[in-house]
Amino acid sequence: MKLKFSEIINLNSLSPQTEFEEKVVSFLEDWFSDSEMVSVQTSGSTGKPKIFEVEKHRMLNSAKMTCDFLKLKKGNSALLCLPVEYISGKMMLVRSIERGLKLSIVNPTSAPMEFFNEEIDFCAMSPLQVENSLDKIHLIKNLIIGGAQVSATLKEKLTQKCKNSNAQTKIYETYGMSETLSHIALKKIYPIAEDYFTVLKDVEIALDERGCLVISAPKLNPQLLKTNDLVELKDLVFPKSDKKQFKFLGRFDNVINSGGLKIHPEELGQLVNNQISNEVVFLGINDEKLGQKLVLLIEGNECDEIKNQLSAIIYPSKNHKPKKVVFKKEFPRLPNGKIDRLKLLNSLIKQTNPSSKIP
Repeated sequence: MKLKFSEIINLNSLSPQTEFEEKVVSFLEDWFSDSEMVSVQTSGSTGKPKIFEVEKHRMLNSAKMTCDFLKLKKGNSALLCLPVEYISGKMMLVRSIERGLKLSIVNPTSAPMEFFNEEIDFCAMSPLQVENSLDKIHLIKNLIIGGAQVSATLKEKLTQKCKNSNAQTKIYETYGMSETLSHIALKKIYPIAEDYFTVLKDVEIALDERGCLVISAPKLNPQLLKTNDLVELKDLVFPKSDKKQFKFLGRFDNVINSGGLKIHPEELGQLVNNQISNEVVFLGINDEKLGQKLVLLIEGNECDEIKNQLSAIIYPSKNHKPKKVVFKKEFPRLPNGKIDRLKLLNSLIKQTNPSSKIP
């Protein structure tokens, strides 16, 4: 299905051929109805999934921020390959409406570009979708990646693919959540890799007493949003700049206290991914001596090659080195593709002590 939002869309003339296309049409019917609100479902990555109502004008504000940042123009092309149940898919539709884009729609599979061979100006994907679309990334002029952190390994693959194909693609990692109506900041991966996220216009950021990010984005959400994301703010006083930037360090509720150190598992995960390409997760389980014992879980089959690569890793200290390494054929995942850390931790605890469980 293709939709030209630079023209008036006659919803009655649309003939959805798949279940996903029916969901797209259903959203458009809601959008063009008299209601000022749209229902949005959260992914459940930081708690139980919930449904909340969002004002349409705030979604349009978010869409304008992104389109302006990427310099998208009326008549540019875009690809929708994300579920429209969640804010990520909904916002691709709203961006297309706001900017008058020509939108191609494909099923939101793990390999959305398998049968898609057209050049497009804009697309949003999850890391897993990007991993399975590397051979066609050069067809996309502006790619944003969200839903989960982009691993160092995937960044390297993207860089090599784009260089080898002389691609003019600009690739960004996004930071955001359902409550901010998708992302409020972007970080360039290619052609120049950045360490800090740049905040979109009309968004203010600060730190709370824990060192976690606080977001003020009245055009997107009237409430002050206090996150559990530990960040480092970049000092841009000199040279003078109106840019607001931050580096993501990890989740406050994921911090592992081991041997008197507060360890950020996300940073250790990036360190390990410099050596191996497998998905990895660091978790902490209770330990009488250390407080929490650091455990490294690796997705895939156990093999000597990976063990040898792990032995070459230099950790910041002995307490940052995992006390145990566990291979798991497949990690449990949430509907949006993110790793279900709670279920993974529960299975690890049961494996370590079958009589124990998470309260």
